[in-house]
Amino acid sequence: MRDPSGFVLLPGRLDAGAQAELVAEVLAAAEQAPFHRQVTPGGKPMSVEMTGLGQLSWVTDARGYRYEPAHPLTGKPWPAIPRILLDLWAELADAAIPPDSCLVNRYGETAKMGLHRDEDEADYGFPVLSVSLGDTAIFRLGGLKRTDPTRSLRLTSGDVCLLAGQARLAYHGIDRILPGSSRVVPGGGRLNLTLRRAAPAPALAAGTTAD
Repeated sequence: MRDPSGFVLLPGRLDAGAQAELVAEVLAAAEQAPFHRQVTPGGKPMSVEMTGLGQLSWVTDARGYRYEPAHPLTGKPWPAIPRILLDLWAELADAAIPPDSCLVNRYGETAKMGLHRDEDEADYGFPVLSVSLGDTAIFRLGGLKRTDPTRSLRLTSGDVCLLAGQARLAYHGIDRILPGSSRVVPGGGRLNLTLRRAAPAPALAAGTTAD
């Protein structure tokens, strides 16, 4: 599914083997950078648990929304982004520069994500690439204003979607997950991995191109 706005949905883009491999890598990384429930600047705990991969990951607390190079609880750098995700970005993101951040959200049975847009990155020219693993999610996609009409889509394990072009700043969220709809994640639930370019892109060396 390719939307004129720049939203692309690739159902089942990752096969069962790739999903299992990616889940194992993410859960192993979470032993170094544990999942934790972050708090919004207004003091409200989020219903999802989060961790991150790459040079930077998104955090929220009383100081606001931002990207940080270290886990807020351990103070250690985030684990590396798995190769399968870097390869997906290289194939689908239409960007010569790799992502420097992968936010990992873990959804339990009652977790959800309100309508929001990803706007804490330095350059909106880079897309957001999202990978769904585990239980099916009811995904809500809107427009550039919070009050724009929305539509609902089901994201199942192995689906990949891209927010690019005008859709890069579209409001979106997760209404709920469907518990027990997948056995991909041990113990159930859903993992959502979103690749981004958070920091400004490095300047290309003289005489090089982005091809």
